[in-house]
Amino acid sequence: MSAQTIRIGIVGAGANVRERHAPGFKAIAGVELAAVCNSTRESGERAAAELGISRVHDTWLELVEDDEVDAVCIGTWPNLHCPVTLAALERDKHVLTEARMALDADEARTMLEVSRAVPHLVAQVVPAPHTLDFDRTVRELIAEGYLGDLLAINVQISQGTFVDAESPLHWRQDRELSGYNALTLGIWYESLLRWVGPATRVLAMTRVVVNRRKDAGGALRAVSVPDHMDVLCDMACGAQAHLQVSAVTGLSGGGVWLHGSDGTLFLDTAANVLRGGRRGDAQLKELDIPPERRGRWRVEEEFINAIRGIERVTHTTFEDGVKYMEFTEAVARSAQSGEAYSLPL
Repeated sequence: MSAQTIRIGIVGAGANVRERHAPGFKAIAGVELAAVCNSTRESGERAAAELGISRVHDTWLELVEDDEVDAVCIGTWPNLHCPVTLAALERDKHVLTEARMALDADEARTMLEVSRAVPHLVAQVVPAPHTLDFDRTVRELIAEGYLGDLLAINVQISQGTFVDAESPLHWRQDRELSGYNALTLGIWYESLLRWVGPATRVLAMTRVVVNRRKDAGGALRAVSVPDHMDVLCDMACGAQAHLQVSAVTGLSGGGVWLHGSDGTLFLDTAANVLRGGRRGDAQLKELDIPPERRGRWRVEEEFINAIRGIERVTHTTFEDGVKYMEFTEAVARSAQSGEAYSLPL
């Protein structure tokens, strides 16, 4: 497909599709937004008018079966990522699926297995974007010995808000729509995968602070997706990690600390800066990263280039998607049972 137009079908025209994927695809020569299917016909028509798409389908299966679609961009909630992906791959279409790869590890592994059976097709998960600026620098500093031996990792991610018991049920709090995914745990673990590799064992405690919320129809629904999580990990690199992800720690900051025998790195998520210091330094200082060494959002470009045979997918492969889905499921199982779980599951 190096010369011909690549026609994209969109299943689920949510915020990320409208703000990132659609503009990203439109900026690439030889790419056409060909069709869309949204939650309703009416919302699909609105999305088509906004994004300049000519065809609207009533169901995602109709779109996947459209012979005028070469690749499918899935912007739905996680509950549809697996079935739409499998249907698209089985109909010889490339797939870019939104993050939170699936509901659980079994679905993710099935998606990976099916994608491996059609290696001529590109299968990509939208990556976690929040560390793209710093990924290359962090990896290079670790490889160059800036930290010495990596000993401890501390990830503290907070929304910075106090608990809101009156807010309506969000899809991320709906187990049927989000599966084992909770808060932003999976995407931050994805960043750790890029930097230091996987965990080998996890032990978790979680808490649901508000256990009932009203859904869009006003019905009171039980909530089992946690609002606060503490996870201890043994990492394959030899370090021990602590991840705290929370929606209830009001006025709290956040960031990622990498502590080694000879140095420390700190990604300040509030200021979006990387700080570091080595043995003998009095304090951490901001590390100057030249623009050419910073990463950037290029998901759509990478997807199209992979289809055209120009490059391989790195952000994010289905293999890495399976790893973070196994991690999030292991965390959920550990919190339920009180036992530690080894990875891979």
